[in-house]
Amino acid sequence: MRSKQLTAIIEKEGDGYVALCPEVDVASQGDTVVQARENLKEALELFFEMASPEELDSRLHDEVYITHLEIAPQKTIHRQTKGFLGQESLSAA
Repeated sequence: MRSKQLTAIIEKEGDGYVALCPEVDVASQGDTVVQARENLKEALELFFEMASPEELDSRLHDEVYITHLEIAPQKTIHRQTKGFLGQESLSAA
C-alpha cells in the first residue's frame, strides 16, 4: 500500500495526551505529544494491515476538514466526568 497523508488531532487529557485520526476514527494515547503521535501511527499501521477492504471502504473518509468555530453560549458550560476514551461529557448550567 502506498503511503497516505492522515490527520492527527492530539489533545491534553489528564496527565497524558489522546491522539485521534478522524479519517478512520482510530485513537491512541501517550504520556507526551510525541508518544501519543507515535502510538497513533502504530495503531493506524495495524488498522490498515488488519482491516478488510469492506471496512476500509466504510471507515475511510477522504475529506476531513478541521476548522475553528467561535460560539457565544447562552449558558455556562461545565466539564463533567470523563467518558469513553477519556472524552469529557458537557452539560449546560
